[in-house]
Amino acid sequence: MVKQIGEAIWEFEKQGKMRVPARVYATKKLFEVMQKDRTMGQLKNVASLPGIVSHASVMSDGHEGYGFPIGGVAAFDENEGVVSPGGVGYDINCGVRLIRTELSLAEVKEKIKQLVNELFTAVPSGVGAKGRLRIDARELDKAISEGAGWAVKKGYGWSEDLEHTEENGGIAGADPAAVTDKAKKRGMPQFGTLGAGNHFLEMQEISEVADEKLAAKIGLQKGNVAVMLHCGSRGFGHQICDDNVREMYDAAINKYKIDLPERELCCVPLHTPEADRYLKAMNCAVNYAFTNRQVMTHWVREAFDKVFGKGTSESMKVIYDVCHNIAKYEEHEVEGQRKRVLVHRKGATRALPAGRSEIPKAYRDVGQPVLIPGSMGTASYVLIGAQGSLKETFGSTCHGAGRIMSRAAAIRSWKGADIQKELADKGIYVKATEYELISEEAPGAYKDVDEVVKSVELAGLSKILARMKPIGTAKG
Repeated sequence: MVKQIGEAIWEFEKQGKMRVPARVYATKKLFEVMQKDRTMGQLKNVASLPGIVSHASVMSDGHEGYGFPIGGVAAFDENEGVVSPGGVGYDINCGVRLIRTELSLAEVKEKIKQLVNELFTAVPSGVGAKGRLRIDARELDKAISEGAGWAVKKGYGWSEDLEHTEENGGIAGADPAAVTDKAKKRGMPQFGTLGAGNHFLEMQEISEVADEKLAAKIGLQKGNVAVMLHCGSRGFGHQICDDNVREMYDAAINKYKIDLPERELCCVPLHTPEADRYLKAMNCAVNYAFTNRQVMTHWVREAFDKVFGKGTSESMKVIYDVCHNIAKYEEHEVEGQRKRVLVHRKGATRALPAGRSEIPKAYRDVGQPVLIPGSMGTASYVLIGAQGSLKETFGSTCHGAGRIMSRAAAIRSWKGADIQKELADKGIYVKATEYELISEEAPGAYKDVDEVVKSVELAGLSKILARMKPIGTAKG
């Protein structure tokens, strides 16, 4: 039984093995779209896991995923709960970084092809791409222990970049000893690489601003161009997830006797050897991704200096860097009591309102910036965390447009060369390693991002601050 309990909020009552209700944050239009795949069934399965508190959630960009739906949020009691790799996903700390510039749309449009081509060269991309940064196993261990701060020490970026990064670019609790040699071998050559799929490096015009004073506080100015970077932990994070999924499934069934709704929801109780090992390794992948985006930021700045003249990069400050695939301990109010819970966010972004200590000092009286990339060729957004997110979603909101079509179906439906031409006709220059990647990421394969962000604003999870239009994109 489902009922609408608020504006853009729907709730499935407890049924069957569900331990808590399940909520969907979407307009009616998107709610109906989400019922066409396994999203709702997966959400109800999440609501049946041991130790889950309050309710399971899925955001307006939600669609079916591995175990948890993409867009899923679930919090688990510190003592009675579980951790599930499916609640984080394979691309651990896939996230978004936004970098401001003082360049106008006219200045960038004039050199957009040159800029995208330069960035395409500066930042390696594609499946299995190897980066320009060469490190040995010892340096990798340092990087995944420290996070982006390691890169800054090596000269890749500025210390203030860390101040505008979630967890200051380095989450505590990372232990390289928990990571397999296979994962490390995959990770060593990939620092500073974009990857493939929906990952991108995009130049965007800040075309609309809802509140100019608020936008100015975080460094956004209408008419200027910003750089959005979307990527994660590459093969390193994927291997960590794969290594732990295999172990956890056997442990869940045989050792801990957990009644799993489906294999992909494998999980283990918190504070067990398996849980501790996964969280230590996952945190290494979180730090890997923060470091990856930090290294790429340095090369992006170099590319801008090369195209627009030395010194251009001096004003290219990081607005924010936020993760949308992670599980971490946070304090939240649960049934009137302050509790420490493990919050899983999979394709969901932290969206804390003003006042929370986790927000960088520069934004603490404003609220946390939330970065929402659209589909290729459509708008992206900057949101600000709102008070309703704490009540409803453990301080979370959406993370992007959300697919409505598989990659295989998109390839069958569109030709990459045609999409590239259509976007060029709209003034958007796209360069990718191969046409098939453009087909996979065709705008028609995604939901309407305007409707997605409208949903989370109506639900009180976050508020719209700025809308950006793409003008040039480099893809894996």
